[in-house]
Amino acid sequence: MKIELITIVSALTVACSYGIKLIGFPEQIQKIRKSKSTAGLSKSIFIFSFFSYCSWVLYGFLKGDMIIVAAQSLGVVVGGITLFYMWKYRK
Repeated sequence: MKIELITIVSALTVACSYGIKLIGFPEQIQKIRKSKSTAGLSKSIFIFSFFSYCSWVLYGFLKGDMIIVAAQSLGVVVGGITLFYMWKYRK
């Protein structure tokens, strides 16, 4: 069984995407929840990231590419949670 380069790149893409969404975003969410403050956070970066993830998921569905959908869906979820807390604790 020969593993193609595209398979390796796809797996790395999903792994790296999940890494940032399972480590970076949850840490930020915890920080917001504990401090009940979003001071010092760039709201625009989180908003653009969320819409970027949503666009990638839509693109993946339209293209029929479940690797893209899998890699970006978690970003929609954690990005949405982050935006919710940013809205909830806004000043």
